[in-house]
Parts: sequence; C-alpha cells; structure tokens
Amino acid sequence: MATATVPEASAAPPLAEKRPPLVQMVWQGGTIIALVALILIFGVLNPTAFLSLGNLTNVLAQVAILTIIAAAQTMVMVTGHFDLSVGTTATLSGATASALMLSGLPVPVAILLGLAAGLVVGMINGLLVAYLKISAIVATLATMTTVGGLAFIVTDGTTLYGMPESFFWIGQARPLGLPMPILFAAAVALVVWVVLRYTTIGRRWYAVGGNAEVARLSGVSVRRNVFWAFALAGLASGLGGIVLVSRLSSASATSANDYMMLAVAAVFLGMTIANSGQANLGGTLVGVGIIGVLQNGLNIVGVNTYVQQVLTGVIIVGAVLLSSFKSKHS
Repeated sequence: MATATVPEASAAPPLAEKRPPLVQMVWQGGTIIALVALILIFGVLNPTAFLSLGNLTNVLAQVAILTIIAAAQTMVMVTGHFDLSVGTTATLSGATASALMLSGLPVPVAILLGLAAGLVVGMINGLLVAYLKISAIVATLATMTTVGGLAFIVTDGTTLYGMPESFFWIGQARPLGLPMPILFAAAVALVVWVVLRYTTIGRRWYAVGGNAEVARLSGVSVRRNVFWAFALAGLASGLGGIVLVSRLSSASATSANDYMMLAVAAVFLGMTIANSGQANLGGTLVGVGIIGVLQNGLNIVGVNTYVQQVLTGVIIVGAVLLSSFKSKHS
C-alpha cells in the first residue's frame, strides 16, 4: 500500500530535464535565435544595403509605431484577453487630432483630445468585456467596425493635409540624429515594461491572465483590472496613431488599421519566449524586431508585399502553435 502513495510526478521527471542542453537552449530562446538568423541572412544577401547604419535606423523608425501599438496589445493579452480594435483606435485618434487642428484648435489641445478618443474607445472595450461579460473577440470586433466607421466620418472619407508645422515635430524631428518616433516607442515600451514587471497593477494583470478565478479568490478585482488594461491600451494606441499621422504629414480613415495584425503577430511571437506562454513586453519587442527585419529585408531583396502578407500569416500561426505547445509542455 505504501507504494501507492508515491506521487506520480516522481515517476516521470519534467520534460525540460530530459532535453539535451542544445535542445533546451533552442527551446528557450528560439525566437531570439530566429531574429539573429534573419539579420545574418539578409546581411549576407545584401550587406551593403541591409547592414548600413542608415538602414538600421530606418528599420527602427519603421517599427516605432508598431512597437507602441504592440505594447498596447501586450497589456490586454497579459490579462488573457484580446483587442482587435487597436489599429482602428490608432487611426481614429490620429484622424481626430488632425481634424481638430484643421478646425483651428491649438495643437496641444487637439493632441489631448485625440488621446482622449483613444482612451474612450479603450474604456468602452473594458466596459463591454469586464462588466458586461461580452467575449473580448466579439466586443473588440464590434468596436473595430464602429471605430473604423467613425474614422471615415471624422475624415469625411478623404485624406487630411495641412496640419500646423509645429505638429510635425512629433513624427519628423531627429534629436541626436534619431527619428522622434523611435524615442516615443522607447518611452512607451519602458513605461509598459516597468508597469508589468515592477508594479502591483502589473502583477495583478498577470494573475488575472494566469487564472482569473484564483485571482478573484485572492482578492484581486478582476473586472477593474481588465477594464484598465483595455483603457490604457486604447490610450497607448491613440498615441501611436497620432505619432503616425505626424510622421506621414497626413491622416486618412485607414492610416493605422493594418497595425492590428502586425501587433498580434509580435505579441504571439513574444509569448513563445516565456515558459508560461503568457504575453510579455520583452518578447513582444523581439517579435516586433522579427517583423521589422523581415519586412525590411524582403523589401531590399525585392520580394513583393503580397508574399510578405502570406509570411506574416504563417508567422502568426506558427507563433500561436509554439506558444500553446510550450505552455503545455514546460
């Protein structure tokens, strides 16, 4: 009878302990290895163009907006939910700020109201998901559609030009030789990283994402934390949209819509880094790097945009499968 009480776990050591060191290294850091491999591949294919300082700066500038929007998506996905509206929210915020500037409002006021638009969208998402218990996919899909329509109303279906020159500093200035969007992206990434890693709200978000019921029984207000994750994601997305409009010197009804899928891909790629399979900002930044290097490298070697879209879809599927597999077998 004594043998029957031996814990089952003692009979079978964890899978990670059975892996050879090299396999374990690839298992743990495969996404980072993929980023390094992409840099090496494109560096070999076209070292003069790809590895130039100007092009590396260009890559960082190209992924700056994606970094901001992916950071927003990360906050939501840490809580175990999903926001399909981050792209259209960014578009609406940029379009709102632009339209208000063209109507004569001072630039700072227009920017604040544009950010407020993003915050309101995020709060609506949070209300629908956290308090009305609507599936995040359904709620944010509805929001995405509605906000996309509002962007067309704000822009009247046209492209907005002629904003004040002082507004373009946000997206076009180059302090110390670095494009301003890179500095905005770095600032947003730093704030989100600190919040997720070192604050009580970050720990609560991870607790909710890990097991909402356990978090609730531990005294965490699940609804309030989910609400604020969506709200702050809307605010961050709005900032990304405003920086994008400033960089482009124009605003349209679809300016940032495509960033949603890229942000999703970046977050899922980042989730493969964590043993738990949870979203994490460090991993998201690696995912953003992979997407940026891949797009830039494919452009340099002459691969068309349609193939890039196919590859992005493949990356998302692969990242989801790997993240799910790691969370079950780590």
